[in-house]
Amino acid sequence: MSKQYRVVQWNTGNVGTQTLRAIVSNPLLELVGCYAWNEDKEGLDAGTIVGTEPIGVCATRNIDALLDLKPDCVCYTPLWPDVEHMCRILQSGVNIATSAHFITGDAYFGGDKRAQIEAACTQGNSSIFGSGMHPGFSNLMALAASNACSRIDKIVITESQDASGYASPDTQRSVGFDSPMDAPGLANMVRDGSLVFVDGIHMMAQALGVTLDDIRFEAEFAAAKQDTDLGFMTIRKGHVGGVAGRWLGVVEGRVLFDVGFRWIMGGPVEGTWPIEHAYLLEVHGMPTLKLRMEIKPPPDFRPKDPLEYMQLGMVITGLPVVNAIPAICEAAAGIRTYSELPLTTAKGFA
Repeated sequence: MSKQYRVVQWNTGNVGTQTLRAIVSNPLLELVGCYAWNEDKEGLDAGTIVGTEPIGVCATRNIDALLDLKPDCVCYTPLWPDVEHMCRILQSGVNIATSAHFITGDAYFGGDKRAQIEAACTQGNSSIFGSGMHPGFSNLMALAASNACSRIDKIVITESQDASGYASPDTQRSVGFDSPMDAPGLANMVRDGSLVFVDGIHMMAQALGVTLDDIRFEAEFAAAKQDTDLGFMTIRKGHVGGVAGRWLGVVEGRVLFDVGFRWIMGGPVEGTWPIEHAYLLEVHGMPTLKLRMEIKPPPDFRPKDPLEYMQLGMVITGLPVVNAIPAICEAAAGIRTYSELPLTTAKGFA
């Protein structure tokens, strides 16, 4: 594909900073606009906002002005999605590639809101695609591994990480970190904060052509052994410092999909709580395949502050979205997933 796609970056937070930088550096993409959620950023050059040289595109809160630019796609990276904004973009004929808790729309949206998004796609002849690292890219990698199997008994995906690299206190508290260990409804909090994993299971079921009977959730917690100041939040001793959750997709009475996470937040926790610092992918069947993905910085990455390592987490969250922009712009209208797109790669970055 030699076409250059016109892109609006929507928000410039932790993930949006990395996706904007990537859009600017990819010759297949042209940054034509930038939405500012924060009023303090309105009118500033987008490059200045994300710590690069000025690029001649100023951030605005005027949605009509951004849509009048006739972009091919909006790279939509707020912490939480806004259905009204999403539908407005899609109805105007602009595609969306998003990291904002969306893969199929079944979990956080469902029902009427998902129907609104589908209707907006139909009206605008536009498409929406959602990803991230986990869920999203991790599901794709497990599905790719299943291509070598003649029988699938179970697919297990686990993110086993120190989650302090994701500097978003709202996100971390939404899955229980720093809550009292006896907080009422703690498991339900983690369930509600990780619902997007349901989307990942729906996507894998679609890709394998199976029908889900049920999706269940299980959670466990570990107490922090000491106070840990992470800069963006503090995990207090005796409060939740380890969170593990598993989403189980049941097909014909057996668990076919087991997708979840085991996290700590910077400091040690009570009990046995192994952290692999990797994404562990297992496809059980004929044959059984086990893959381990580790996230490492390149040799020329020399952060001045330990918090700069958080960039790695933001890059792996946002770049699966950026790299799908050409494919989603060429896709049929509607909600699209990895199971329907051609192979997406880092074309333009090599």
